[in-house]
Amino acid sequence: MKIFDLIGIGFGPSNIALAITLEEKKQVDCPAEFFFIEKQPSFAWHANMMLDNAHMQVSFLKDLVTTRNPASHFTFINYLHEKRRLQDFINLKTFFPSRREFNDYLAWAAAHFDHCCAYGEEVIEVLPEKLGDEIALLRVRSRDKWQVVHERLTRSLVVSIGGQPRIPDCFVPIREDARVLHSNDYLKRIKQHAHVRKIAVVGAGQSASEIFMDLHQRFNSIQIDLIMRARSIKPSDDSPFVNEIFNTDFTDFVFNTPVQERETILGEFWHTNYAAPDLVLIEQIYNVFYQQKVAGINQHRFLRRHAVRKTKAQSDGIQFTLHDLNNDCEKTLIYDAVVLATGYHRDHYKSLLAPLMPYLKDCSVNRQYRINSVPSFKPAIFLQGACEGSHGLSDTLLSVTAVRTAEIAQELMNVINQSKNNQSQRSVTSALT
Repeated sequence: MKIFDLIGIGFGPSNIALAITLEEKKQVDCPAEFFFIEKQPSFAWHANMMLDNAHMQVSFLKDLVTTRNPASHFTFINYLHEKRRLQDFINLKTFFPSRREFNDYLAWAAAHFDHCCAYGEEVIEVLPEKLGDEIALLRVRSRDKWQVVHERLTRSLVVSIGGQPRIPDCFVPIREDARVLHSNDYLKRIKQHAHVRKIAVVGAGQSASEIFMDLHQRFNSIQIDLIMRARSIKPSDDSPFVNEIFNTDFTDFVFNTPVQERETILGEFWHTNYAAPDLVLIEQIYNVFYQQKVAGINQHRFLRRHAVRKTKAQSDGIQFTLHDLNNDCEKTLIYDAVVLATGYHRDHYKSLLAPLMPYLKDCSVNRQYRINSVPSFKPAIFLQGACEGSHGLSDTLLSVTAVRTAEIAQELMNVINQSKNNQSQRSVTSALT
């Protein structure tokens, strides 16, 4: 069986950027055999939140490569040039392309690596391969849509699987109900609810705000309740000094800060990334409620300072028990459908790597995103997008993606060279004996 230097699980922006980095390094005599496995049937990036008029919240300069190699073929600028839209884009006078266009850019970049990516395969487990007293390789097992299991061997692994939908505890008992949606599958499923009269949107961030506006524009007669614990919708702070926390050198600062102090840093800047929509979007929502006042109607409601205590699936809808934090009282409301814009958790990789846990200590990572392991475990396992606690708030964003892949690639090259040296030493020892 062929042995790869690296297998990547997932082929979203992080691993596309890594593929580009490794390909460019290969061109300067640093070869590495790599392969990626993606469970989606083709490339797609947040496909179910590809809403009309939705724009990026990060500059196009923080694309897959520019901060690492501005001369790369894979810059967003070169993508525009190849698509013959560069001058038109310049005329827009913006740093923030539509989400649809950026998705097209990512798909364009991903297409360069169709030869080394298996789409439509879901990785089901990663197993250790022993050589004597050492774990020398990893066996990656995946299953395709025909239920055929594929096995591949690798010296290193990078896990970039994004987040899994976070379902608040009070919604867990009804999470399988067809009337409960998560933003992760919003567009795919909302068309099934065109008949609803009353819908709840739970959340305070960009996704909740975008979904509220999409529902408002999609359905004329629907009643929408926007429910959140916060007193108001707070805009993201994208001012220059605050934005410095997304610079790559801030990653060094966070990582080198004592563990006890990292939480303070993350908490100080939490609203730069979470529960903080764009100001323009907030103004649009405010205008919707204002125009209702002008018209004297109460079609939509902003239930601020309300916490969902309990939910129950009934034949006539989803029943909410809401705690009104303003008046310290409870109320019961029934909705035909519910959209949870409640974010994601990013620890699913632990389930995927469960067979390896005896060798991975506490799953902590070094500065180069490599999971720390026992000495007898030789493969390198890297995490992308799951190291916010150790590397800062930018870890799940595009901001550091390009530079991060260079750091991972360098560590990978060290692993490859070390493996070659060990093989040479074993060959010499065998010859002498």
